[in-house]
Amino acid sequence: MPRKSDAAAGTRLTGTQSIERALTLLREIAAHNRGGSRLLDLATRTGLQRPTVHRMLKCLAAENMVLQDPDTHRYFLGPMVFELGLTAAPRFNLREICHPALSRIAEATSDTVFLTQRSGLDGVCLDRREGAFPIKTFTLEIGMRRPLGVGTGSLAILSALSEEEIQKVVGANAARLPEYGLNAGSLLAQVKRAQKLGYAIRDVPGLAGVRSVGQALHNRNGAAFAALSVSTISSRMSEKRLAEVAQLLKNETRQLERQLTSGA
Repeated sequence: MPRKSDAAAGTRLTGTQSIERALTLLREIAAHNRGGSRLLDLATRTGLQRPTVHRMLKCLAAENMVLQDPDTHRYFLGPMVFELGLTAAPRFNLREICHPALSRIAEATSDTVFLTQRSGLDGVCLDRREGAFPIKTFTLEIGMRRPLGVGTGSLAILSALSEEEIQKVVGANAARLPEYGLNAGSLLAQVKRAQKLGYAIRDVPGLAGVRSVGQALHNRNGAAFAALSVSTISSRMSEKRLAEVAQLLKNETRQLERQLTSGA
């Protein structure tokens, strides 16, 4: 018969596992919140059994953490997530701090500017500013979550990490990358290119191609945790202009880093 302490330890382990699984589900729902996720999608992407996913979704729905569309049966983030975010926002005001920088860059380039922050194995779009150029390139929506390295700002963050951390992140995300037209090898090649240049570049080919450039933002401990990026149609981003925009991003990120270091 197990000792009481052993039983208690087992209970704690089970409870921790349940919390981890619930958070994994919420992250997956967030990553596909625009179109929603089916039960089967969530079970496949998380590796959890469908009955387990269904039970957890039912519990999360009861707490308004997720909602299920009655017509499509797809799951979306619920209002409680938004309410919690509003409460947490004053303590995590990076968006507010970076607002003037995004506005200056958008005005100087006339293109779309993004603020991306690292969240574990993912990058999350925190903010976006539109420039005056009439053709917009909304490659990211505010709140969109994708594997770290997918997207120019996210790639800039990944490229600025230590080699050990890069390998760890790419390895952990390897199964998710094909959904975004990538694999571990191609992503690592993009990382190497960004490290060589000192900034990240992402090209989306096609008739209405998109070209983006991004620069990592470091915290007071020197760790890359966010990035600024500019995205526009390929015809506007020649090699010469790309270098100019990259320098503009570098100047703005360095100014923000000094501000963060000083605690202003």
